[in-house]
Amino acid sequence: MTSDKRLALLEKTAGPSPWYWKSFPTVLGHSGQRFTWTFHGNEGELAYLVTLGLEQEPSTPRLALNTHCTPFLIPPDRLGIWCPEPGALRILCFEADQLAGFSFAEIVGWFKQSNDKVYAATAPLAEFELSARLADGTQKIDVPEEFRALDELLLVGPRPAKTRDDAACNVYVLYPQAGLVEVLPQRWFTANQFEVGRQWIARLVRDPASHRLIGEGVRLGKFVLSEDGRGVDEWIEKT
Repeated sequence: MTSDKRLALLEKTAGPSPWYWKSFPTVLGHSGQRFTWTFHGNEGELAYLVTLGLEQEPSTPRLALNTHCTPFLIPPDRLGIWCPEPGALRILCFEADQLAGFSFAEIVGWFKQSNDKVYAATAPLAEFELSARLADGTQKIDVPEEFRALDELLLVGPRPAKTRDDAACNVYVLYPQAGLVEVLPQRWFTANQFEVGRQWIARLVRDPASHRLIGEGVRLGKFVLSEDGRGVDEWIEKT
């Protein structure tokens, strides 16, 4: 695959809120209802929030995302969200048609008092966590049935590092259908080489031709990971 095609593939891949909200997938409910995403700007009481509402009722939010939330679709018509939590990644599944509307006033007060990154008046159908301390390599995990229609999900999160030369983040290749996760330490991404926190991996997608993982990092650039998924094989663009 050419660099241009890889870049085009990345551009269509969802990244975390609010920076990549324009890349969020179109959400269609089981009833055929279409939902739309709204970014609420960089200032004011709703700063940096992204909300989901019915296309015909965008001013009535049904889901609110704080920073670092990435939505994904679960066939045939469910909505997933993953986000980092202290020491883990949280993964949730919602039935879009069942999401109840709420007022913006609720979000303002709630996000000020809570460390949670996702708000909905309707509880998720299911959720689970991936610990940042999972052993490297592939292992079996318990994945709720609601996620099993998904073949693969690519996630990234901080990794506990003992020294400045240790990998500072993990890529998680989750296979919900199989109940497996592959933990790939990013050996190239260390505190000695990068400004961890200011620089971070934002989104990943699999190249359908080579099966390599293509990634984009904030203040990093765009890259292709090595065959084992633990190093950078090629920089498409470097910041």
